[in-house]
Amino acid sequence: MFHRKRRKGVNLIGSSALHQHTLYLITPTLFFLSAISTVVPSAAKQLPVVVAADGVLCDLSRTLAGNQVQVVCLVPPGADPHSFVLKPSDRRSLDLARLILINGYGLTPTLRKIRDVSTVVPVAERAVPQNQANSDPHVWHDPAQAKAMLMVVRNHLQMLVGPNRKQAKELQRRAWAAANVLDDLADWTTDQISTVPKTKRVLVSEHRAFSAFARRYDIREVPLIDDYTTGGMLRPDTLRKITKSVRASGTQVLFAEALPPSKILSRMSQSSAIPVASAALVADGLASGRSLIQTATDNVCTFVTAQGGRCDNKGAGVLQQRWATLHVNPAPM
Repeated sequence: MFHRKRRKGVNLIGSSALHQHTLYLITPTLFFLSAISTVVPSAAKQLPVVVAADGVLCDLSRTLAGNQVQVVCLVPPGADPHSFVLKPSDRRSLDLARLILINGYGLTPTLRKIRDVSTVVPVAERAVPQNQANSDPHVWHDPAQAKAMLMVVRNHLQMLVGPNRKQAKELQRRAWAAANVLDDLADWTTDQISTVPKTKRVLVSEHRAFSAFARRYDIREVPLIDDYTTGGMLRPDTLRKITKSVRASGTQVLFAEALPPSKILSRMSQSSAIPVASAALVADGLASGRSLIQTATDNVCTFVTAQGGRCDNKGAGVLQQRWATLHVNPAPM
């Protein structure tokens, strides 16, 4: 694993920047979208087939693999991995796969049914084994843990590409470059969180999905449904307790995982007189049409600006561009 010390003033080398975090560069997004494959692989390509279960693993795999393997992505960005159901084409891809990458920790329950477990790697469980006691599988919201996941994927892709020195060198180059972006994402995020008043560093949402993010950046997470309800039922006495908790938390907004917000979150907002944030926090993977870095920087800016801080949109744009350039495949070897 690659390690480095926290730097003062992150050197974000890249091209032109974004001026609003809700806007993004057209070129990076086109690279990202063109990299995702959901089509059953063709045997004629004679490349090892890697199936990545969710959007995060898909992006990590494509970023590292270049043209050395064919990555097939199951859960598309914007979809819910918890409720994902396999299609016949997905099953054919799984049958062809030399490697199947899943998050683990119960993020994609349907993939527990895979018959040939010898090809399955639970990436988050390998990368962050200390998460066993935590009920939150969304470990990648901490960039350091996303980097650990990247290294697990790198190690298993290395086994597939074999002894070819050029391929191994290219894989290592991509791993270094991607790890550096994730390091800089961690530093950039620290800088953004520091602009939020300490009393406002609280993340109030419906479900426990940002534990990794909250632990890393000393944010108090308040998952209302998980902490206060049984079976998701919102009874009058429960609503009163939630209202009291929300008002005492110091938060300026409630964060939804999708917009429009659920009826339950809307009731919580109405009862507490605390508004729902104007932008959602993406919990279960990647936002539709967005990369790992785009989704992460979007989430950070959404949180920071809603709670009274300031977001460096220019720095976010540079990070996004650096990640996007890794999706440009090198010449075939």
